[in-house]
Amino acid sequence: MERSTARGVRPNSIRRELKRGLEMEFALSEEHRMLKDLVARFVLDELIPLEPVVLAREAQGQGATLTREEREPLDAKSRELGLWGLDAPSDIGGSDLPVVAMIGVDEEIGRTVTPYVLPPDSPNLRMMMATVNESQRAKYLAPYIRGETISAIGISEPGAGADPAAMITRAVKDGDNWVINGRKIWVSRAAEADFTILMAVTDRAEGGRGGISAFLVDKGTPGFNVVRRIPMIGGAFTYEIALEDCRVPAENLLGKQGQGFVPMQLRLSTRRVQMASWCVGISQRAMDMMCEYAPQRRTFGAPLSERQAIQWWIADAATRIHACRLMTYDAGWKIDQGRDARSEVSMIKAFGTEMAWEILDHAMQMFGAMGMTKEMPLQLMASQVRNMRIYEGPTEVHRWVIARNLLRR
Repeated sequence: MERSTARGVRPNSIRRELKRGLEMEFALSEEHRMLKDLVARFVLDELIPLEPVVLAREAQGQGATLTREEREPLDAKSRELGLWGLDAPSDIGGSDLPVVAMIGVDEEIGRTVTPYVLPPDSPNLRMMMATVNESQRAKYLAPYIRGETISAIGISEPGAGADPAAMITRAVKDGDNWVINGRKIWVSRAAEADFTILMAVTDRAEGGRGGISAFLVDKGTPGFNVVRRIPMIGGAFTYEIALEDCRVPAENLLGKQGQGFVPMQLRLSTRRVQMASWCVGISQRAMDMMCEYAPQRRTFGAPLSERQAIQWWIADAATRIHACRLMTYDAGWKIDQGRDARSEVSMIKAFGTEMAWEILDHAMQMFGAMGMTKEMPLQLMASQVRNMRIYEGPTEVHRWVIARNLLRR
């Protein structure tokens, strides 16, 4: 029998938990390290050279975007390198890579402000993998993995952003169709998406845990109206959607009726891990820029690299990047092991975005007036991180989630 302490904590339980925590090996396998190196080379050779045109376009108010002519060679090159469908099922042409491998990939992608995602985008992919039936697998998932289609997801609503359970968009069964009415906002890629995963309430009495369902809505479906494009900081755009008697075939219900909340959370968790990985890459690049510039810039007779403030900024950046990287791999490993990592995902989402924001602020401060220009990537990186501190759950909500989970124990 285990001896209880004064506070009711069992020492043997603690030892077992510590042992489990030490099971993870904090290093990528050789295969996954080689993949990370390959993506790093792709970013260096193909994406970073496009940054000047992306920065100029964003400075002119056109958004941080790529034209079709710029994107097509990237698609061809990344496909040639075998970088498509990395975490997609192997039986549909993917590589079925674990989350820890994708963390390394996304860290390298995070180093550049050139907006490019290796197809298909992981969050919607993971949600679909967990929910599609055989018909949807062939019609929606397979073309998505092949890079033939673009997807979007509609979750947030005016007045129901960080609390998806407060959504009021309603789907009502009508014969062989579902009729959807409501409004969605902050939807990325809504105008160009071939289909949108739309979250709607199908049973008000059950609430968020048993009354929310997901639907696959094809582009051009009557009643699915993209009403406006919303310019965001960081050169991004989102959209608002109005659903007016939008009729969706019953077979386009994604997963089980009323059971849309859990796969939606899977999708959100995937993006949050991805964002933490991006923040590691963003922060690493900002720190590298600081280390390169500090010895070159002289003020009041000495290089910046000899100033204690600069040294501490760099030391703190290196420490926090190291911590965030390990935390992110730990969360990814737990997900791969099928363990509950909700608290860890909230931790890395909050820690990673706040870390990157502070490191970028110091980098911009160190570069002085040059750090304020739109000719350098620092300002765009900072704006993108500022967005990340809000979307997929603001920092304050994730801190609340972490505390709530701990206090419930």
